[in-house]
Amino acid sequence: MEIRLGIQHSPREIVVETEDSAESITASIADAVGQKSTLQLTDSKGRIVVVPGDKIAYAELSTEEPRRVGFLG
Repeated sequence: MEIRLGIQHSPREIVVETEDSAESITASIADAVGQKSTLQLTDSKGRIVVVPGDKIAYAELSTEEPRRVGFLG
């Protein structure tokens, strides 16, 4: 799953690829924003990304579908 986070006063967004479920990520984001704590995400390679919850402008979660190659016949 791909997560895109927009951060206030930052021209670039943070993109994290993770194996976590959409429900757990949504709950983590809601908790971080509501409690003004930090959001901690672990990407698919084991790296940890920490973002201040009160600076999150938006979050976009999407599943990547494999690209279709070839012709429909």
